[in-house]
Amino acid sequence: MTGDRDQGRARAHRAALFRQEHLPMQPLWLCRRCGQPWPCGAAKLALAAEYRDSPVSLFLYLASCLHDAIDDLHRVDTNEAGGAASLFDRFLGWPARTHAYRVNTATAIGNEETS
Repeated sequence: MTGDRDQGRARAHRAALFRQEHLPMQPLWLCRRCGQPWPCGAAKLALAAEYRDSPVSLFLYLASCLHDAIDDLHRVDTNEAGGAASLFDRFLGWPARTHAYRVNTATAIGNEETS
């Protein structure tokens, strides 16, 4: 049952991505709509809204995009790709800096103590 539900979520996620206007243009990883490096500001807002209840899934999705982008950008032009740190920050840095995805240390410690 869980596998069917996960496959359904994956299909729904892919369908939702194609409806969004700010999608990545591969292999350059620029936004198809505004031409900014993807994820652009509008894509970040849409992704944050879509994954607001599942931040771990957002990180997993963006990590897979990062993996693809590293391969694509280094194949296209290694000078334009930038360093690994800048690509990491571009794909995975912004959700970590977003308040909604920060772990409240006091709450986390309190939960451990009650377990």
